[in-house]
Amino acid sequence: MTAYTVVVPTTGRDSLRALLSALGHGIGPGPAEVIVVDDRPEPGDLPLPDINLKVRVLRSGGRGPAAARNVGWRAADTEWIAFLDDDVRTTADWPARLVTDLESLAADVAASQGRIVVPGPTGGRRPTDLERDTAGLATAEWITADMAYRRAVLAAVGGFDERFPRAFREDADLALRVRQAGWRLEHGTRRTLHPARHGGFFASVRAQRGNADNALMRRKFGPQWRELSAAGPGRLGRHALTTVSGAAALAFAAARRNTPAAFAGLAWLGLTAEFALRRILPGPKTADELAKMAVTSVLIPPVAVGHRLAGEVRVRRPRPVAKAILFDRDDTLIHDEPYNNDPDKVRPVPGAEDVLRRLRAAGVPVGVVSNQSGVARGLITPDELAAVNARVEELLGPFGTWQVCVHADGDGCCCRKPKPGLVTRAALALGVRPEDCVVIGDIGADIEAARAAGARAVLVPTPRTRSAEIEAARRDAHVAGDLAEAVGLAMGDRKW
Repeated sequence: MTAYTVVVPTTGRDSLRALLSALGHGIGPGPAEVIVVDDRPEPGDLPLPDINLKVRVLRSGGRGPAAARNVGWRAADTEWIAFLDDDVRTTADWPARLVTDLESLAADVAASQGRIVVPGPTGGRRPTDLERDTAGLATAEWITADMAYRRAVLAAVGGFDERFPRAFREDADLALRVRQAGWRLEHGTRRTLHPARHGGFFASVRAQRGNADNALMRRKFGPQWRELSAAGPGRLGRHALTTVSGAAALAFAAARRNTPAAFAGLAWLGLTAEFALRRILPGPKTADELAKMAVTSVLIPPVAVGHRLAGEVRVRRPRPVAKAILFDRDDTLIHDEPYNNDPDKVRPVPGAEDVLRRLRAAGVPVGVVSNQSGVARGLITPDELAAVNARVEELLGPFGTWQVCVHADGDGCCCRKPKPGLVTRAALALGVRPEDCVVIGDIGADIEAARAAGARAVLVPTPRTRSAEIEAARRDAHVAGDLAEAVGLAMGDRKW
């Protein structure tokens, strides 16, 4: 029988009790345990019912849902991790359907998404703007309201990116990285109820904070991230035009330029009215809803633009100095000898010994991440590989971790670069997060593995580096002329 753990990040909402009660009374194989991760900044009582399931409570200290989910899955030891939001309700047969969904998956499928059902308003009333937003969850791709991942896949890609501080894009980001690493995702048959949200008057304005996350998504996946994640076109362009029109009207009015102020004001009014009507017409048209739509339609465009600008500034801000540096071996630390099985042929590249000595003196952990398919091809024995690596350490000093993939291209492993497995394992061995690492290598697979793991990367081209790989690195990473410059870029100082 397939073993699974349920992970529920929570902020202490009363709905948590109903969710846990539904799980406790579910039909079918229950979870090995339920891990509830309290993400409030300060600890407090949680509404935990008395159920016949093992429930463990952990804390993530208010660092956001991405961090809370990471705390949960890393504490689990089952093959599958089923993530549920604390405001959903599982159906009676959810455990049985989950196990059926998981047992039907092929080996290359990383995750199974439950089908989200959002109950509509009763009594024939039209849904409010906020209720329509919640209903959109029923068609959203790869949201973690009900999502089960293989634990090995989460470990291979480093889990959720904790730079997404709120529940907006961290689930889509994870799904995209998983697919880039070569796995598939599928929908299951189980159903999970997600009651309509009922926020305050300004809930839709607060939701614009997600535009800051969109800046990070664009930075990581390029302009096509919306197509890749099925996020839809969005309205940021119109919001920007509305904001510029309003600002121009105020500026012209302050300068007593009445004619351009009037034109800019009319443009702002028309754009705002179009946005408000688009939100009002499908709704109930009650006095409260009309007032809410009128006021928030004025506020949303500048708030959305402000959050997006703040997000763009944040992702372009120089990142902290690397907490660990991971090196490719061949043609990065030592001259490449194809399928080298002779320690006497090991020759360090110029500058390798010096930069490694300085990194160790500065207390920066260093590791090696290397593809060595010669073992799978029968061209090198494991003992010969170990002897060559020992010679590297003899010449260049000790490394905090060696992560080596001995598989061939067609073996379907999760470690061979450009997959992220070597990078995430090295980060774990060095006690740092993948996003705090810099990978230095000589080909595109090194850069892609770093990107898939959430790490940064520096390419040091050699004659065998393809021009397309160099151009791609110039867009998405860094390119250095030699190893010393690469380490300087990693440490935030080109003169390192």
